[in-house]
Amino acid sequence: MKKLLYSLVILLTTTGSINAQLLQNKKNFSRADSLRGTLTPLRSCYDINYYHLDVKVDIPNKFISGTNEFKFTAMQDFNKLQFDLFSNLKVDKVVYNGSELPFKREFNAVFVSFPKAIKKGTKESFTVFYSGNPVIARNPPWDGGFMFNKDKSGNPWVSVACQGFGASSWWPNKDHQSDEVDSMMISISVPKDLQDVSNGRLRSIVQKPNGYAQYNWFVDNPINNYNVTLYIGKYAHWTDKFAGEKGKLTLDYWALKEDSTLARPHWDADVKPMLKSFEHWFGPYPFYEDGYKLVQAPHLGMEHQSAVAYGNDFKMGYKGSDLSGSGWGLKFDFITIHESGHEWFGNNITTKDIADMWVHEAFTNYSESLFTESRYGKEAGSAYVIGIRNNIKNDKPVIGVYDVNHEGSGDMYYKGANLVHLIRQLIGNDEKFRGILRGLNKTFYHKTVTTQQVEDYIAKQSGLKLDKVFDQYLRKVNIPTLEYQIDNRKLKYRWVAGVKDFDMPVKVSLKPGSFTFIQPSTDWKTIEIDKGITDKTFKADPNFYINLKSVK
Repeated sequence: MKKLLYSLVILLTTTGSINAQLLQNKKNFSRADSLRGTLTPLRSCYDINYYHLDVKVDIPNKFISGTNEFKFTAMQDFNKLQFDLFSNLKVDKVVYNGSELPFKREFNAVFVSFPKAIKKGTKESFTVFYSGNPVIARNPPWDGGFMFNKDKSGNPWVSVACQGFGASSWWPNKDHQSDEVDSMMISISVPKDLQDVSNGRLRSIVQKPNGYAQYNWFVDNPINNYNVTLYIGKYAHWTDKFAGEKGKLTLDYWALKEDSTLARPHWDADVKPMLKSFEHWFGPYPFYEDGYKLVQAPHLGMEHQSAVAYGNDFKMGYKGSDLSGSGWGLKFDFITIHESGHEWFGNNITTKDIADMWVHEAFTNYSESLFTESRYGKEAGSAYVIGIRNNIKNDKPVIGVYDVNHEGSGDMYYKGANLVHLIRQLIGNDEKFRGILRGLNKTFYHKTVTTQQVEDYIAKQSGLKLDKVFDQYLRKVNIPTLEYQIDNRKLKYRWVAGVKDFDMPVKVSLKPGSFTFIQPSTDWKTIEIDKGITDKTFKADPNFYINLKSVK
């Protein structure tokens, strides 16, 4: 019995780090969650090359109908695959080589059987015909779905946002972030007195029967499923150009006609300075071929690739407030800056699993600080990112649970940004730090990634050992605490942290008016300090997001 108990202790110890995430993100996951979140062989067997989504929107009946063509390359021999479509939408038929294919549904997954094996390396296509009433968003963009709204003049104003919720809530696709389609045609048919704005560039407008017009938009770059969108309304449209690192970037602005006089000067104030700042820090805008669009939406905002959703009512800050409490957050329109920052982190670099969404949000949240720094100086940028710590809850790990479509804590925004800021302090060289941000966007250009790939890249390029830092801030709930004692010009210090043998360097005040690096570990260490430093005056550099605790 003792031997068994000892074995159990060893097993629990060695698997603790693996299971901690599951225990701290308590939730009962279902078969439906696994079908949605797992890259099974029925999904990995084919690589999506091209979609042609063709949808008619019946606004009075809140009804959609249409087709999506899947063009793919077989990654192995197979005769069955999975695509995804919410069960409230009907699959009318699946057509392959002119014939209908048999299919079965389980929750929101659809399993299609082919008459003979699709051979590895071959390129094939099939088309899904579907229809139904899509889910209406309760609190967009956080609770995803369609919005059938009206503008202030009573005109229809329709859009959709589905990050996390699933693109398959409104169109059939392989609804997994790991496989981005290489290019895509988006055809949206709307009442002819309205306009549709979608991702990419408008190729044509085709008049259709029964008073409809079809807007055909082509996306020339890889795009993740949740970014595919539509905006239907009565819009004013104007254009501009930005002289960027890859040439002339086209800028397209779409505001409701009734708001266009307010929108134009407001967007002009931020967009070009923002693009200049982000190209400096992150590298060239990733989608020159598709251009940059800012589109007024009936929800707060979303990073829809090359068609950024804007709904901040042309106010400075976040709905008129400063999320940082520093004052700097009222110097720019939060939605314009944040959602556009996702063009680099989230759209250019996309995580394979939504559990790793911190990569999208941490770097994008930090882009707000970098934009502030570009316009108002380094101290302003630091004050902004330090200020947003007041929004951190430290409630559960930042990384979610894999293979079940489960995000981590909302701390991925503010805590994530402060992790990036902390790593910048550890690097201690802003040009090197900028090179890493640009290098991430170049190395993983138009790719899907894992957390580990991002961590490994930053560690290698910085030359720092960062595994314990990432573990503490991403996989543990609490931030590390630096405990200290001061006695007779001696500073005694150590880390108390969730990660075993945590040893992150940190800057502290060994003498008045300056900060110096020390190398704490989880064991007590001692160092001499200036006589002007006391228990009350001892500080850690505020750029390091840690707890500081005096102990006796």
